[in-house]
Amino acid sequence: MACQIAESRNGQAKVGLRPERRLRFLALVVSLLLSACAGVSREPLPGRPSHHVEGGFRNPDPAFTRPAGWVRARYFANRVWASLVSTRSLSLPRETNDGRAIRGNNTEATATWIGHSTLLIQLDGVNLLTDPHWGSRASPLSWVGPRRLNAPGLRFEDLPRIDLVLISHDHYDHLDLGTVKRLADAHNPLFLVPLGLKSWFAENGMTRVEELDWWQAREHRSLRVVCVPAQHFGGRSPSDMNSRLWASWVVAGRAKRLFVGGDSGYFDGFREVGKRLGPFDLAAVPIGAYKPSYIMKDVHTTPEEAVQAFEDLRGKALLGIHRGTFDMAEEPLDEPPKRLQEEASRRRINPERIWILKHGETRPW
Repeated sequence: MACQIAESRNGQAKVGLRPERRLRFLALVVSLLLSACAGVSREPLPGRPSHHVEGGFRNPDPAFTRPAGWVRARYFANRVWASLVSTRSLSLPRETNDGRAIRGNNTEATATWIGHSTLLIQLDGVNLLTDPHWGSRASPLSWVGPRRLNAPGLRFEDLPRIDLVLISHDHYDHLDLGTVKRLADAHNPLFLVPLGLKSWFAENGMTRVEELDWWQAREHRSLRVVCVPAQHFGGRSPSDMNSRLWASWVVAGRAKRLFVGGDSGYFDGFREVGKRLGPFDLAAVPIGAYKPSYIMKDVHTTPEEAVQAFEDLRGKALLGIHRGTFDMAEEPLDEPPKRLQEEASRRRINPERIWILKHGETRPW
């Protein structure tokens, strides 16, 4: 790459550009995307699982395609500009949480919504985080990219001891360098990641990392953690698209089972996971970032599709995540929970089974 962005300790690049040069820099980023999105043919690797291809990975459906490179580049440019000039805001109800009850809990299964796809899960005395993000933007840059609209529901300093961290994929709203380095320094947890991400962690000084392929499992104390398929894509720059795998996670304890979705479009994989590993006491499914549909429809679930995925998974309670935290897409910021509840009502699902947590809210499951 002619222009490399170096990530700092807090996960955001320090480019030091004067304001008059920033638009030129954005134009360069867009031009790099246009050239990189032309696409590279990746053939399946003989003797390997079908989602392993030359140079990286592909989705379970070999016919999966994304919009043309120029369409994606145009959308990316629009979102970059929106992150600079947008005045959109969203103030959601919060629940005061100083972490005291969580730190004192060693037996009850609980879920705490920190924000976006970050959950603090307590199960069988194990504390685990999903896609942890305490940063101010979902971006490698401190001054551009999706900005945080609502503060984390729990201060980092108020966390209990973190034993395990699950990463779904390498996008900036799910993998924040500053946060994972801070976790490694303060808690030294075991990071479980999809294939290809272990080397990224090692390059950034973190070595207590294990990577799994789809359907591979890892035992951690009383928990069995399984990496399961998702329909999405990966990449932190135009040069590493799909070089690292993306996934969702299943966590099975002594008596309870959890599904945590990474980013995914709706696909038959939800039904397969439900059949092979369900039913689930709690299913955390993404419900945001679905507009415009010509960009999002194959890689993110709508609220209605999330309800269908929940039923495919054979879940008892549906927790809507991936919403209300970063300005990621073009739907109204407060729309996803409303559509989720409306679809659940249309299907005559008991509203008590549909969880829309407040930032910082802890709920037993």
